[in-house]
Amino acid sequence: MTEAAATACTAAAHCLGHARHVLDLEIEAIRRTRETLGGAFEQAIAMMLETIARPAKIVVSGVGKNLSIAEKISATLASTGSTSVVLNPVQAMHGDLGILAPGDVLLALSFSGESDEILALIPAVRRLGIPVIALTGRLDSSLAACSEIVLPVRIDREACPFNMAPTASTTATLALGDAIAMVLLEARGFTRDDYARLHPAGAIGRTLLTRVADIMRTGAAIATIPATARVQDAIIAMTQAKCGSACVVDADGGLRGIFTDGDLRRHLTRTPDLLTRPIAGLMTAHPIRVRRDQLAVDVLQLFERHKIDDLPVVDEADRLVGCIDIQDLPRLKIL
Repeated sequence: MTEAAATACTAAAHCLGHARHVLDLEIEAIRRTRETLGGAFEQAIAMMLETIARPAKIVVSGVGKNLSIAEKISATLASTGSTSVVLNPVQAMHGDLGILAPGDVLLALSFSGESDEILALIPAVRRLGIPVIALTGRLDSSLAACSEIVLPVRIDREACPFNMAPTASTTATLALGDAIAMVLLEARGFTRDDYARLHPAGAIGRTLLTRVADIMRTGAAIATIPATARVQDAIIAMTQAKCGSACVVDADGGLRGIFTDGDLRRHLTRTPDLLTRPIAGLMTAHPIRVRRDQLAVDVLQLFERHKIDDLPVVDEADRLVGCIDIQDLPRLKIL
């Protein structure tokens, strides 16, 4: 190994060690903040639930790096059904106080608890009768002293080697904000359908709003055979439909079973006279099936949990009405 290569390897090992040390510090910051949770957190959740029920909103504010954290916390709250906006404390002094309304609550983020911009905001907020919940690292700070509830953000030190750049403190503050949002979500009974209504665009919207009926194959695109069919009939039906399975139905269209490409491959080397064998003896009886009104996200979970590639779709009477092939999902932008 050349001297340059050896130096590069040493530098790479140092980088990895340093990165792991930073992550350890931030993990420890979250752990310490977790340990502080108690009655104050419960009081804060109760206050925010009352605010949302009025209905009013949760206003989140911070300065510097904490303004970015405030934006993320507020976005998470809003996207999970807790009405929230961000208030830039500097802009607030120049007219943006109009964001605030009676009945709101303010989440004020300041690790030191002495940020001039946040402290300048508090008197104006208090004049409006709006309670303050502080997320701070100092319980004896000016912000803590003028807040109704204080949620501690406890860290040993920042990950910055100078113990100055907000790193571990902002990570812990963000994690605490996530905890608030998720507890509020559960307490309010916020459902997956509620989440879908707030995310109509993009992959999340497609997955949560799309129903089985929107993505299933029907008609000639599914292979359907009677229970009296033989394996060769299943192969012909699958070839004609260009799909990886054949659904076995009774005379009334009721789903009896499914025979897949995987079943065919498994039996090729161990089942004599395979092509002429009755399909009833080789199919998967009582297969997993879905209803056409179910969400596409349910389909994804079934595919992942059971490691299958094809799902029959049935109506209320368990009659076959379609089939979902996992190979279709990328084209439909569901995966």
